Amino acid sequence: MNIGEPGALIGFAGPRVIKQTIGKDLPPGFQRAEFVLDHGFLDMVVHRREMKTTVATLLSHFQS
Repeated sequence: MNIGEPGALIGFAGPRVIKQTIGKDLPPGFQRAEFVLDHGFLDMVVHRREMKTTVATLLSHFQS
């Protein structure tokens, strides 16, 4: 499972570097957790306060 926090920046290179490399403007929110989730590269976005409960629930599902 790939889990991100709300608003987290996800990627190897930052948006500025990618923009300079490809020479094009990037879509709004590019590389933010919600954008990455919408494009299928994350399984869920969970706030840090809920992370422990979410991971415990996922682990219990996988143990069955």
